Amino acid sequence: MPSMMKEERLQRILDVILKAGHAKAGDLAENFGVSEITIRRDLNALAERGFVRRAHGGAIVSTTVAVEPPIIQRMTQEKEYKEAIARTAAAMIKDGESIFIGSGSTVAYVARHLSNHKNLTVVTNALNVSTELATAVAISVVVLGGMMRREELSLIGHIAEQSLQEVTFDKVIIGIPAIDLKASLTNDFLPEVMTDRTILNQAREVILVADHTKCGRVGSAFVAPLNRVNTFITDIYTPPEFLEGVRAQGVKVIVANVTPSSEPA
Repeated sequence: MPSMMKEERLQRILDVILKAGHAKAGDLAENFGVSEITIRRDLNALAERGFVRRAHGGAIVSTTVAVEPPIIQRMTQEKEYKEAIARTAAAMIKDGESIFIGSGSTVAYVARHLSNHKNLTVVTNALNVSTELATAVAISVVVLGGMMRREELSLIGHIAEQSLQEVTFDKVIIGIPAIDLKASLTNDFLPEVMTDRTILNQAREVILVADHTKCGRVGSAFVAPLNRVNTFITDIYTPPEFLEGVRAQGVKVIVANVTPSSEPA
């Protein structure tokens, strides 16, 4: 394991900490076959990205992002921004394509704007997305199996991940609870992380949809690097300097035009 690339080692160290909630530098050094000095540098790097917090002799899981409320409640939050983002994302989908739509409130709005598409195949792990498209006769809907995450109305876990190996898509439309220029794409619900990674591994083109409240936030679990995304669609209240940072990582940025009734608090 000494020849392991640094980023791969960082990810494996993070996986150890996420599973146990904490880890000692000495134990990590022994497990990964590197010096404690190297491990301390790795832990510092993970702490700088917001994934862990340094503790005496090691590190513990970071809890930067608060637990999100259930999706039904989130559907009413920042609604006008999510609607604008969803319209923009739906306009990028062509008739005849096969797409994956993930879980989340903004992504659910995307599904609502696809009903007039023709000869479209939609694969999803979100029960609310399948319901939205149930009456769209020109759209074939494929629902993954898996363990239901009730508050998100999504299907995750081993069965969902196995099902994903059987399908391919032209485009993937996903949301994420936390996006940061250094920490990249993160999530605080650990059982969902591996499902998210599997989805991204199957993707040819990734469209990330997220409003301004998700930007600059960091969750405890790394999902994927920001440059795994091809297009990022957000709203007009995402800070310009954040957008420039996203563009600098090779991601196309689209700002959905919306004229809200009032500025966000």
